[in-house]
Amino acid sequence: MKIGIPQGLLHWYYYPFWKVYFEQMGFEVITSSSTTKEIVDQGVKHSVPEICVPIKIFMGHVVNLLEQEVDYIFVPRFESIEKGKYFCPKFMGLPDLIRHYFDGVENKLVMPTIKTKTDNIANAKGFKEVAKQLGISRQVHNKALKKAEASWLEFRSLCKKGFLATEAMDIIFGKKERVLKGQKNITLGVLGYVYNLYDPYVSMDILTKFREMGVNVKTFEMEEETLLNQRISHMDKDLFWTFSNRLFSAGYRFYEHPEVDGIIHVTAFGCGPDAMLGKILEYESEKYKKPFMTVRIDEHSGENHLQTRVEAFVDMIIRKKDKRGA
Repeated sequence: MKIGIPQGLLHWYYYPFWKVYFEQMGFEVITSSSTTKEIVDQGVKHSVPEICVPIKIFMGHVVNLLEQEVDYIFVPRFESIEKGKYFCPKFMGLPDLIRHYFDGVENKLVMPTIKTKTDNIANAKGFKEVAKQLGISRQVHNKALKKAEASWLEFRSLCKKGFLATEAMDIIFGKKERVLKGQKNITLGVLGYVYNLYDPYVSMDILTKFREMGVNVKTFEMEEETLLNQRISHMDKDLFWTFSNRLFSAGYRFYEHPEVDGIIHVTAFGCGPDAMLGKILEYESEKYKKPFMTVRIDEHSGENHLQTRVEAFVDMIIRKKDKRGA
């Protein structure tokens, strides 16, 4: 039996868990093809115009999996991975959006509700629904969950050591050695949701561009969750959504980190929470005396424009450091 996993949204954070989980239960895991213009166009065609770009792209990946004729498509309903904090409503309603949009797809959907107190989702009760739907015994299912949890914890450990999420996944699945190459004396904090940063088509592979330019990169998933939570614990009101809060906290930690020379915020057109956190952090850049740049992407963004802006931003930081004699 083949189970399809759309290569969008939290695929870029939980794939090491999901792949091992389903393979341990005897399924062949099929991921949708890498994002292309055709997948984006399909997503736009099967979405309402007002919805954000990452959801449109996810819809395109669902179309891609339907074309591959998989037996099931995994679309979890992410509700919460932190006590008292929630996901953007689009994550909660995603399975409903898909089952109501595509005729006859409901019986193919595997859509557990993920509600836990940590981002280790192995204890989410929703996975019992998966075992029941797929006819998996409790013993096999529990063993699969433990293997999946171990894979994901290793992934998180590698991220916290400084590997990008995509590098950590390649290490886990044997495509890359555990070698973290040293870079030049420039470090950028790069803020963005994993599904924007790590999808090479969406971000126009901005992280690889930094690697090739010899720039050190820090992202929010390289930080300890407890430290991120502490950074905004004093605030009267946070941003409500778990990953928005983590980006917000990471922004402040990057401003305060002596090695971080500047911050780039990669955001998708139509993201409400990003509009607020990006503007707040932009205002804070003057206080912390560190440059801040927003890169806003949509389905019409051009790579040459991005390349020029990124190179100019890095050149500006280099000149500033040279001027200070750093």
